[in-house]
Amino acid sequence: MKMVVLLKQVPDTYEERRLDPVTGILDRAASEPIIDEIGERALEVALRFKDAHKGTEVVVLSMGPGSVTAALRKGLSLGADAAVHVLDDALAGADLGRTATVLSAAVAKSGYDLVVAGNESTDGRGGVIPAMVAEHLGVPHLSFLDAVEISEAEVRGVRGTESGSMAVHCGVPAVVSVTERAPEVRFPNFKGILSAKKKPLTVFTVGELGLGADELSGGGRSVVLTTAQRPSRTAGRKVVDEGNAGVELAEFLAAGHLI
Repeated sequence: MKMVVLLKQVPDTYEERRLDPVTGILDRAASEPIIDEIGERALEVALRFKDAHKGTEVVVLSMGPGSVTAALRKGLSLGADAAVHVLDDALAGADLGRTATVLSAAVAKSGYDLVVAGNESTDGRGGVIPAMVAEHLGVPHLSFLDAVEISEAEVRGVRGTESGSMAVHCGVPAVVSVTERAPEVRFPNFKGILSAKKKPLTVFTVGELGLGADELSGGGRSVVLTTAQRPSRTAGRKVVDEGNAGVELAEFLAAGHLI
């Protein structure tokens, strides 16, 4: 089985995220770029299947600027066999539609039996890329899986709902997206780090994927018209309990329309 895992490089969630005030696009130099945690969990799902099925090939795939190479190399150090990087300046600021079009073209060109992704990234929080990729590829999509079981012929999983859970399944090829209930990713070992440098990393441009203006017409580049820095927090109000703290707290919440 060949499994393609969609990874995304995002700003570190523990650091400040900024927009470039000129372009309105994410300022990637403002914080440390890392692999999105939900993407790492998707990779762990694939690697665990590979551990139990030695003939499995795991490919990590991402779209983004040159810095994404470091994220893909980390995926290789964790145990992926190969990496694919879609690198093209024309994709700067690509919206969800264009991103899904390009990713699905890269997946199709690489070949796959199963695509594994996180349910939503921690920066854009769109939560629709896996479904859009599945639509482009014309295959089933099992979304927001809290648990997943993979075999050579089908995928089964458990999807949480507002009233309980739902057992779902489909045949392969397919696309699945996992939630934060998926297992945490393993740590790379020394052997994995060394071998990552020798594993293949293929770079594609939009043209090399066979995408022209017609194929990309369903999406575009997001254009930010204005940006403003978030204002600093003002000092809060301190309530000292002198027997009436409960009343003061209730009045404060009511004044803010919080109760």
